[in-house]
Amino acid sequence: MIPSLRAGGAERVIVNLIRHLDRSKFILVLVVVHMHAAVFAEDVPEDVQLIDLACPRVRYGILKIIPLLWRIKPKVVFSTLGHLNLLLAILKPLLPKNIRYLCRETTILSQSLKTHPFPRFWLWAHRMFYDRFETIVCQSSYMREDLLANFGLAKAKTVVINNPVDRARILHLASENHAAELFGVDDENVGAGFINLVAVGRLVEVKGFDLLIQALGLVGNPAMHLTLLGEGPLKEKLQALTHKLGLERQIRFVGFQKNPYAYIAKADAYVLSSRYEGFPNVVLEALACGTPVIATPALGGTKEILDGVAGCVLAKKISAEGLAEALANFVFGGRISPEAVEPYAMERIVNFYEQQFLCHAFQN
Repeated sequence: MIPSLRAGGAERVIVNLIRHLDRSKFILVLVVVHMHAAVFAEDVPEDVQLIDLACPRVRYGILKIIPLLWRIKPKVVFSTLGHLNLLLAILKPLLPKNIRYLCRETTILSQSLKTHPFPRFWLWAHRMFYDRFETIVCQSSYMREDLLANFGLAKAKTVVINNPVDRARILHLASENHAAELFGVDDENVGAGFINLVAVGRLVEVKGFDLLIQALGLVGNPAMHLTLLGEGPLKEKLQALTHKLGLERQIRFVGFQKNPYAYIAKADAYVLSSRYEGFPNVVLEALACGTPVIATPALGGTKEILDGVAGCVLAKKISAEGLAEALANFVFGGRISPEAVEPYAMERIVNFYEQQFLCHAFQN
């Protein structure tokens, strides 16, 4: 169960997981709260039953979720993304008793709840109801420690399963375009004096794109170009900041791109400017493309991914100044070894999920 199939890391992970689960072991039903802007809908395999609850908000799905689960009575319900997870935990006493309920957390919850209206209420609600899940899947060790320290969960109720990366598929998609077409420069300029940076994500505060734009201004290198992929509520504000700093010739906003890998693979570096991250899929995807990563030391799984990866660098602090120093001192021109993403290979991660699902299914 997932709120939507819109552009997002959690949505991409769930679709990839569904594509690779062993059909000899599982019959799959994907329940989506609403299909608005469902960019990943066409990636759902035909043998998966897709149910659209057609509810504009998660909370409006209450009267549909309860009868649906009583009708289907699956062995395991696996949900992801905050409000849906919490809703299922609250509803659990009204749902069939022999179903095992698992959820996947997607963020550093203690940090994320601070941005919600009435944060104390949401903190109380998660502390009160989250332990109703049989297991909570955490993407990183940091995420797990955050749940244990701030939400009173027993360690036995949590498991760390990193996000998967499908390197072969990413490399196939990455080969679709020429660098000149992507970065908006002449062919002779690609790789000849220009440093092409790429950043991808929803244009919201947590992604720290304001820090990245300011960092480019601080570096003051006109050869350093940034292509920013994504949409979101801060687009106009970020464009205004770009104009204020006189960086229009260095920064391009290209909106959401269904295939970001073509951009990432041909960049000189990928830049992650986030303030916090659960376990950034896009960093794994950049490494899969062989593209070096320059990142803030964002709270969450970023440091876990990049620790020991030669050719990547973490800024000293989460700030424009920290990113500027990292960009100015980075030695461009290197590529990343495929070994960097071997721990996150799709088959390996899917196997961990299969073990969880089968273990719970046969406890009924």
